[in-house]
Amino acid sequence: MRSINPASQGPPEDQDLTQRSTKVWNEVARTQELWRQLCLRRWSSLKASQMPLGTQTWRQYYLCRSELEFRMESGRPEKDFICKAIAGHKGEIDELAYISTNEYRFDGQEKSVVCTVSSDATVRAWDLQEGTQIWSSPLQPAALVNLVTYPRLQLVVTVDERGLIKVWKAEDGCEWASFSLPTYLSALEACDIPEGPLLLAACAEGALYTLTVPPLQLLSRVSVFPSNPSLLCSPDRQWVFASTQNSDLGPKVFHTLSLLCPSEDEPPVYTTLPIGLTSRACWAPAEAARLMVMHRNDNGMQLVVTTYELEAKKTRNRVDILVQQIASFFLPDTMMPPQLMKSHGSQVILLVSGSELVLFTIHGLQLAAFQDHQRPITSLWVGQTRVITSSFDLSLRVYLWSKDNKHPVLKSCYHLLGGSHRWASGFTHVESDSMSIVGVEARNIGTSILRSYYFKVQRG
Repeated sequence: MRSINPASQGPPEDQDLTQRSTKVWNEVARTQELWRQLCLRRWSSLKASQMPLGTQTWRQYYLCRSELEFRMESGRPEKDFICKAIAGHKGEIDELAYISTNEYRFDGQEKSVVCTVSSDATVRAWDLQEGTQIWSSPLQPAALVNLVTYPRLQLVVTVDERGLIKVWKAEDGCEWASFSLPTYLSALEACDIPEGPLLLAACAEGALYTLTVPPLQLLSRVSVFPSNPSLLCSPDRQWVFASTQNSDLGPKVFHTLSLLCPSEDEPPVYTTLPIGLTSRACWAPAEAARLMVMHRNDNGMQLVVTTYELEAKKTRNRVDILVQQIASFFLPDTMMPPQLMKSHGSQVILLVSGSELVLFTIHGLQLAAFQDHQRPITSLWVGQTRVITSSFDLSLRVYLWSKDNKHPVLKSCYHLLGGSHRWASGFTHVESDSMSIVGVEARNIGTSILRSYYFKVQRG
């Protein structure tokens, strides 16, 4: 039986219209594919299967993101960004974090939202684009000192100065659950793993608590150090680094999954690094398990930065942690002990010493040193495309990454200024997402405000 081509049926003018429509749609598809390929080539972090969010097309995504990057590099007041001073807290802001997801979307639905905790015993959420408060919690029993956020779950976790932990819904500020530590907190880490979101809390008595989120059910309690441990989760959340500055005991690295349900027969899996007094540490964001640790050498006279790589070796009945030292170098004697330490990529370490920002490779090659601030740097934010510092000189400094043949290069771009020195004593914190930068500006009267810088994008 002879097959029939549907396009061949009907009057000639209908056939012609069908052919022309097919040609137009094919051309549209080719154009879309061209814009998609341009996006994938320019932004390697995009996945080939990833579609722009909402109603935006690949063309709109490419043009809007290119414009946004230009404006973030230029940083012209009024032209490139809108600055807003956002007040509301009646005390000092002790910590802030974004609750909005760090996504590039340009369909009118994007929003930058941060949460803050304060000595005024409230947690609050803020819209940085509008410069307005979204909600505030009721007055809490004690001052709130720390928080972490779970953007995927739209949850905020806070802790007060007495060790009371609470979970809040990010959209309306409703309280979800609570858990009381026996003493005040020394460290708090969000750990969102495939097995389920976790909260890691270390308290002054030296114990590490692992809790489920959002119900805050206790999974384990592990004694880590005599007192005041600090915590750092690896980028893939499979490792937890714990250290203390009050003891010569070497820092420990725990395998996260072993903290879920330890027992006497199967205690948590960890290893102790072969170094003494530790002052700073960070994980390489581009590696699953590359750890940089700043510590004193054997005689305690010099500061050393040592880089390790960790691997979990799984056998039938147990997990062993393999630790390999891959690099180490002494900090210059002329350098003041750094108060901040972060990493970029897999090879670069950023150190803040007083008012200076210094970049080293993990092997000790100094890449750059910046002295853009007039007073000490108080906070350091490091992202894939830029670095931002805050300072008591009441300014934020924006740097951009570029690459040469071998190592990333950091370029100093511009300052973002705060308010008047008559009323403010400087910036104490800085954070950023894809669309905005926000700093905590301390006031001379013992309060804090947020100062947001929201970058403009024209949507055609």
